[in-house]
Amino acid sequence: MAFVIADRVRETSTTTGTGSFTLGGAVTGYRTFASVLASADTTYYTIADQGGANWEVGIGTFTSPSTLARTTVLSSSNAGNLVTFTAGIKDVFISLPASRTVQSFSAGTTGLDRKSTRLNS
Repeated sequence: MAFVIADRVRETSTTTGTGSFTLGGAVTGYRTFASVLASADTTYYTIADQGGANWEVGIGTFTSPSTLARTTVLSSSNAGNLVTFTAGIKDVFISLPASRTVQSFSAGTTGLDRKSTRLNS
């Protein structure tokens, strides 16, 4: 069980409701979740309605071969809560949420140093 972030992982799904998503295969030019994750691995995810305004960003738990449990919602079109997805195709992909990035806030620095981040010299 590991936390994994990977590039170019994107599948579609027709799952509805607020439960786990069954992944339907990679979009052309992308990889499947199963190609980079093992069962019980966690990752950041985004789910976006292809035909609507519903979306959700969170932390999910993958179960092989093709299920993604929506473990923790970080932000969404439903005021930060689970989205009740309706019929239609959704894109499900690994993404790094903006809330989990380090950003420059003062003259091009992050404000982090070796001591605060426990980096080795």
